[in-house]
Amino acid sequence: MTAPHFRRLPPPLRPLADKFYRSHRSPMRSQAGDELWVAQRGSEIIAALSLRPVADGQWLTGLFVAPGQRGQGLAAGLLRCSLAEHPESVWLFCHPDLGPFYRRLGFDDCPSLPQTLAERLARYQRSKSLIALRAH
Repeated sequence: MTAPHFRRLPPPLRPLADKFYRSHRSPMRSQAGDELWVAQRGSEIIAALSLRPVADGQWLTGLFVAPGQRGQGLAAGLLRCSLAEHPESVWLFCHPDLGPFYRRLGFDDCPSLPQTLAERLARYQRSKSLIALRAH
């Protein structure tokens, strides 16, 4: 098996990430303005990550690894590559069970958020158990 290649996906290739999500029946979709990162083996996308500019930083809006590719360090590789390119704050919301994974990769609990993210988190927490984390 060849080693995965991690890269930022050029904006004109955004439809490839959406095709990847659809092929795995993921509800995730990219949005215009999102920065997309992918892990590939050859030309096949096997994982994707989305960042959205917000409040002098980035918001990690999605991270998805193809089910058959999980447990191989792809999520960690995508996070390391994308964080290396973004010295500013990167925030994310996740289920509390995922906190240890993200903390191992440099994220910390985030008691205060930019207002736009704080409002969004409050809405999401009405129906989901989520925590906020921040890198950098």
